[in-house]
Amino acid sequence: MDEKKKRKLQPLPSFARRLGISAAIMAGIVSLALLAGIMGYHTIAHLGWVDSLLNASMILTGMGPVDPMKDDAAKLFASAYALFSGVVFLSAVGVLLSPILHRILRSFHIDDDGL
Repeated sequence: MDEKKKRKLQPLPSFARRLGISAAIMAGIVSLALLAGIMGYHTIAHLGWVDSLLNASMILTGMGPVDPMKDDAAKLFASAYALFSGVVFLSAVGVLLSPILHRILRSFHIDDDGL
């Protein structure tokens, strides 16, 4: 956030670049979380790769599990991954929306004279 209070808003191409960087960071966060879920479902729940991808994707997007977990370790992993996924989803949305909200709030203070 290199903008000073008296400066104008960033030009649209610069803002679009900043939004693109935020989207790339969000995609990285979601990809790492999805990879963790795939690996966990594959190694702990003993699901195949495609089923692991399906379950991790469904949990990460908030839709819920697809396959029933057969043993206690798999159930504990699924529970922990569901909680982790909720935090990841909210964090990813925050990363994506932060440049937009910053620009909106910044536009309110451009003409502010410090009163």
